[in-house]
Amino acid sequence: MVNKVLIGGVFNLVHKGHEFFLKRAKELGDYLIVVIASNRTAQLTKKYPVLDQVIRKKNLEKLGIADRVVIGDEADFMNVVRREKPNVIVLGYDQKISEKELEKMLKKEGIDCEIIRIRDELKGYKTSNIIKNKEED
Repeated sequence: MVNKVLIGGVFNLVHKGHEFFLKRAKELGDYLIVVIASNRTAQLTKKYPVLDQVIRKKNLEKLGIADRVVIGDEADFMNVVRREKPNVIVLGYDQKISEKELEKMLKKEGIDCEIIRIRDELKGYKTSNIIKNKEED
């Protein structure tokens, strides 16, 4: 059986911090699925302009780390979880959802899935900082 790992995020400007996170998540299974936040979701959760979802998807595919990159469901992010049936969901150090909150959602859906939060980060690489530095130039 293939051990599927699922991660999600906006991935606005792909940088070394994202690569670090993707590689760490990939180590946890055989098949890495990355869910890109839709344009609408990204605009609701971020305070800065984002690249179009199709561009963000292509940028992640070019890295060659993920086995599959999909655009998230605006109505309910659990739709992607139901469809992809991951064995592991990986959260990043700065993602807002708590492990317990996600665990409750999965349990309610009858989905048996391990949740792992990667607490490590690659210091100095954060999209908001990159955008801020570009604005100051």
